[in-house]
Amino acid sequence: MAAAKKAFQIRLPPLPSIKDVIKLYKLRALRELSQNFLMEPRLIDKIVNAAGNIENHIVCEVGPGPGGITRSIIQRGPRKVILIEKDHRFTPSLELIADACKNKVDVDIITGDILKTNIAQYIPEDAKTGWLDSPPPINLIGNLPFSVSTILIIRWLEMISKQEGPWAFGRTRMTLTFQKEVAERMAARILHDQRCRLSVMCQNWCNVNYKFDISGAAFLPKPDVDVGVVTLTPLKQPIIKLPFKMVEKVVRQIFSMRQKYSIRGAQTLFPEDVREEMALRMYKMAEIDPVTRPFQIANMEFARICHAYNEIIKEYPEFEHYDYRAQKVGKKVVVQEV
Repeated sequence: MAAAKKAFQIRLPPLPSIKDVIKLYKLRALRELSQNFLMEPRLIDKIVNAAGNIENHIVCEVGPGPGGITRSIIQRGPRKVILIEKDHRFTPSLELIADACKNKVDVDIITGDILKTNIAQYIPEDAKTGWLDSPPPINLIGNLPFSVSTILIIRWLEMISKQEGPWAFGRTRMTLTFQKEVAERMAARILHDQRCRLSVMCQNWCNVNYKFDISGAAFLPKPDVDVGVVTLTPLKQPIIKLPFKMVEKVVRQIFSMRQKYSIRGAQTLFPEDVREEMALRMYKMAEIDPVTRPFQIANMEFARICHAYNEIIKEYPEFEHYDYRAQKVGKKVVVQEV
């Protein structure tokens, strides 16, 4: 079996090492873009292996940089590789790889910001599967810059909830690197020290699998923290079957006072004059003890709270757009849409 798998690998012609490429093109990691280059081939292969079998798959790599992970992806025989890189300095090194695998793997190099790029337009339509089917032959892989990782995953979770972008093709899987603390938060279960809003949001729409850690010493320049590798596979059905914005708002407010009784954060979902009454009503409907701390609430219990909040909103629609963070003018609350 191992021999058969190896036979499908694509052998690239001799290329300069990533270290030599960095010297050749005079590349350096920019701190303002949170760039860190992973130099160790064994660890690069380990990240790509975490994605599973990607032979004949469409692989979108986010932030390929000089192309270390890109090389490992191509060697596994994907059908197409889409590279989205914001920094144009890396284009020559990525073109070098694309030219080396010409006639073997289709490579698209997109110079652009992942937060503004519509990945779906580069994915062949015939890769599409039904949402309830097995995941499509599409993978998102990336050594994400720390500065955008949390923003990006929240944005992607919303797209998953709406089955948009890469998730218009089915339950597209992701293999991504995060600052270790962020990775731990994503995977944190009830009572875990790192349990937070991100934990509930990720686990509501995805199966989150914390694969392994990579020491910061493996990167150039060395970041101040270690890195965690996480795989995410969208669930067929979310735990909380409500609109993304509503779920995010409820979970965010409850965790806004993480160490206090959870009802304290829940109260901020409602205007001041009805705050205590409505929060108690919501918790009674959800059958949750008001003195429970946020990190002690299980995902299914958050589902009950969110559904209770939704029922209250149906009865009092004026509460839906109440924003605790909005500015106050005197004693009057200025309501803003969220």
